[in-house]
Amino acid sequence: MTAFAFSVVLFAAVLHATWNAVVKGGADKLLTTILVTACAALIAALALPFLPAPAKESWPFIGASALLQVLYFCLVARTYRIADMSQTYPLMRGSAPLIVAAMGALFFGVVFTPTAWLGIAIICAGIISMAIFAHGQDKKGVVLALLNAAVIAGYTLIDGQGVRLSRAPAAYTLLIFLFTGVPLLAWAMCRRRAAVKGYFAANWHLGMAGGFGTVASYGLALWAMTVAPVAVVAALRETSIVFGLILSGLVLRERISPSRVVAACIIAIGAGVLRLA
Repeated sequence: MTAFAFSVVLFAAVLHATWNAVVKGGADKLLTTILVTACAALIAALALPFLPAPAKESWPFIGASALLQVLYFCLVARTYRIADMSQTYPLMRGSAPLIVAAMGALFFGVVFTPTAWLGIAIICAGIISMAIFAHGQDKKGVVLALLNAAVIAGYTLIDGQGVRLSRAPAAYTLLIFLFTGVPLLAWAMCRRRAAVKGYFAANWHLGMAGGFGTVASYGLALWAMTVAPVAVVAALRETSIVFGLILSGLVLRERISPSRVVAACIIAIGAGVLRLA
């Protein structure tokens, strides 16, 4: 992985942690999530006419990824409604690279260097240890976070293949967000029209910040997958937990224990090892 790609993925990690903090900090987690995805869909709709269309071979991957993204955002909203971000975010983001790496090696013939595997292992160990040392975690929140980790791994593998086939990473990414945000917004307007209008009017600025963050974060990560192994990018992107930890403490005012700080340092070491891969 080049220094530029490494920096891009780290920036994507910052953006990812930021939009998650936006959702967690929202008064209504579901409506905040739908607001973020709706703004992401708006950004996509405005940009797509100026971009070349993805190759037809990638469209099945776009559809499959959008379906999983809808499930992903619903699970994010549900998880943050019942549990702390600083506890469940590590589980959601930390378990996914293990699944991605295992599936990539078993079914896609991906081969990694020993250094890359070491970096992946250290990052995952740090994130998972952060979850293990968490106290007072709601069991249902843990189950939902682990379920979402499987969803994350699923769309990561799908997009790792699809974006390579698309030959148009930007358009590929934006179409996914368009096909994710539109059905979620349509559902909300059918079920909670009055609440949606009032909530969106009061919180549109948060939606735009979160929408930009999620589009840019995932788009940059997908670009990185075109120049580096999928599991390596997925693992490095999980350094977002370090930034998520900072936001949880400074912005969301969640309790940050010493064990979580140690786990964050382990993640940083793993990122350094990956840089050498």
